[in-house]
Amino acid sequence: MFGHFSYIVTVFLMVAGLFIIIARGNLIKKLVGLSIFQTSVYMLYIVPGKLVGGTAPIISPNYSVYSNPLPHVLMLTAIVVGVATLALGLALAVRIREAYGSIEEDEILERDNAVIANELTNQFASKHGDVSGREHA
Repeated sequence: MFGHFSYIVTVFLMVAGLFIIIARGNLIKKLVGLSIFQTSVYMLYIVPGKLVGGTAPIISPNYSVYSNPLPHVLMLTAIVVGVATLALGLALAVRIREAYGSIEEDEILERDNAVIANELTNQFASKHGDVSGREHA
């Protein structure tokens, strides 16, 4: 059981991050969920790369067990990409807040739908005249 503790933590973080992304409407909370999910992926790759008693892969007659450095190197790149993705997401959240006055997904969609409905009504009225049933004086 305890031998696979790191995998249990990894799966928990993955499920928690995915749940936050799906269940929350706030864009900042979605970005936090994405970061948690990314952390679980980092752990998924790094944990098997370290062997107990393993050393850096330097050829020496004193060592016989080596740890694989490739997962660690790849995850350094993934961390940089993850930080850049988070920074871009935060910048987009700021711009969305400026444009819509909110970072709640439901409010943004409601406002977009109202704008689209208004545009469609105006287009229909311009093509077909006033069909509201009101008489013009």
